[in-house]
Amino acid sequence: MFQRILVAVDPSPARRSAVRLAGELAQLTNAEVRVVHVITSAVSVAAIVALEDDAEAKAVLDEALADLRDREIKAEGTLVRGLTTQVAEAISETAAEFGADLIVLSPHHRGAVEALFDPRVSDAVAHHTNTAVLLAPEDHTKA
Repeated sequence: MFQRILVAVDPSPARRSAVRLAGELAQLTNAEVRVVHVITSAVSVAAIVALEDDAEAKAVLDEALADLRDREIKAEGTLVRGLTTQVAEAISETAAEFGADLIVLSPHHRGAVEALFDPRVSDAVAHHTNTAVLLAPEDHTKA
């Protein structure tokens, strides 16, 4: 079963569902978890523009790690930098470096036309890796 789970998080609220699901699976299989957050930048006409600052990125990562560690799951985290077009590749590379046998992501729901011009990270990760990919449904219940 799964022994090394990579969970990718971003600033969206959907990250909590991905962390929760990865944690539940880790508890069932006594797996190690690595949390990855890609600090994204975008290319404009004349410059590369950061879309998130380091403190925000670290807070997203730290929140996920605290949640996992509170459940006594062996977890570590890493921040990676990349352009918005490189997020899937960065996640896939991190999974390979970690030796992950499962990648957990939260899908971002978009219309078909938007997805045609800007593929979903979850779709792109599935095409960049030989590792199993699990999409965590967003939890719409209130805590």
